[in-house]
Amino acid sequence: MTRRLHLPVAVVSAAVFVVSGSPCAAGAQVAAPAQPAAAVIAITGARVHPVSGPVIENATVVIRDGKIAAVGANVAIPAEARRIDATGKWVTPGLINSATQLGLSEIGAVPQTVESSARGRDAISAAFRVWEGFNPASVLLAPTRNEGVTSVLIVPSGGLVAGQAAVVDLHEGTLPEMLRRAPVAMVAQIANADAGGSGSRGELMMRLRELLNEVRAYGTRTARGGQRPDPTAFEISRTDLAALQPVLAGALPLIINADMASDIEAAMRLAEEYGLRIMIGGGAEAWKVAGKLAAARIPVLTGTLNNIPGSFATLGARQENAALLRRAGVEVLLVGAGGEAFNVRNIRQEAGNAVAYGMSWDDALRSVTLAPAEAFGVAGEVGTIQVGRDANVVVWSGDPFEFSTRAEHVFIRGRDVRQQSRQDMLIERYKTLPPSYRQPPGAVRPGG
Repeated sequence: MTRRLHLPVAVVSAAVFVVSGSPCAAGAQVAAPAQPAAAVIAITGARVHPVSGPVIENATVVIRDGKIAAVGANVAIPAEARRIDATGKWVTPGLINSATQLGLSEIGAVPQTVESSARGRDAISAAFRVWEGFNPASVLLAPTRNEGVTSVLIVPSGGLVAGQAAVVDLHEGTLPEMLRRAPVAMVAQIANADAGGSGSRGELMMRLRELLNEVRAYGTRTARGGQRPDPTAFEISRTDLAALQPVLAGALPLIINADMASDIEAAMRLAEEYGLRIMIGGGAEAWKVAGKLAAARIPVLTGTLNNIPGSFATLGARQENAALLRRAGVEVLLVGAGGEAFNVRNIRQEAGNAVAYGMSWDDALRSVTLAPAEAFGVAGEVGTIQVGRDANVVVWSGDPFEFSTRAEHVFIRGRDVRQQSRQDMLIERYKTLPPSYRQPPGAVRPGG
């Protein structure tokens, strides 16, 4: 099938993340779904990309009670269904952005509106559950879902161990209704010594080993004694030690933020030494160790819009990173614009640029749908268009990775959630200018 050229689009980009295996976090908190949609919906005549299977032309997708009830070229349409004529349009699963601060940061320059980090003790905040500060009324949610993003990973930041991440659906509701799964990962970093309270990246690795040794000792004493160990015997807080037990057991993956190839290799050695399932953050030079990442089955969360080194650690940054990783057999999860809340909606531009720089179109779609769903343990619910999955579905005017394409309908759990955003209201406001704005050429404004 012939693909159209996806030209690079200039958008802001920044740090990214890298992951291992598909997590099934022990004790993961799975939220009750929001109230199911009452209406039956039939999207007809569409080009459907299920992701889990081949493209289906002239297909129908039936949504009932918030779930996908049927999909195929010869599907009977229920008489009571609300029909959406999607002839000539494309249908995909809702997009997933796997590294965001959405709902955690309204205005980055105003600390009172940022809820993504904890003070912790000695730069360790493993017990910090970032979703508990999530703002369901954030004005940045509407423009994000209007661009076809139906789920996001919200991640903590700061310190050596930042805390726990969660998957959130972007429909309107309360936090328990929006929360899909938590925790899905623990977040740490070896890329920034200052942020980790250390003098070098080598010291960060040393501190991570010390931490993991304490976690192991704490778990052993708890198991042997059958009671809570003496907290004075440990330098780390009891709550942080307890929160890290699933990480040490391999039940909860650990995101380790790193850019340099040597740092990525160091994190891989740490994972092997302690039996961890890791996610490595940053990944600017991941292409240099693509073969090792593939052999270790470590997926990489990375972007495609930045090839300008922002530091000594990212001298090897290149926009072909995602394509080279995928070519080597690495599972790639594309993330957008470094996680800034106002840029989360640009994830499809990341995918389009990945195609422009060598990734196949199908792999690019997988990287923002099924791949993150598998990595974070929700593939049985979202990430594909399959019978029984939650109806997180988008109807596009055309190829979703083309810049001019629009998301015409965005369904989350079967509800059409596309609505007017603040950006839309500004456009409408200035379509018709007040008479005082329409000055004839050469006219003098009041007051000179």
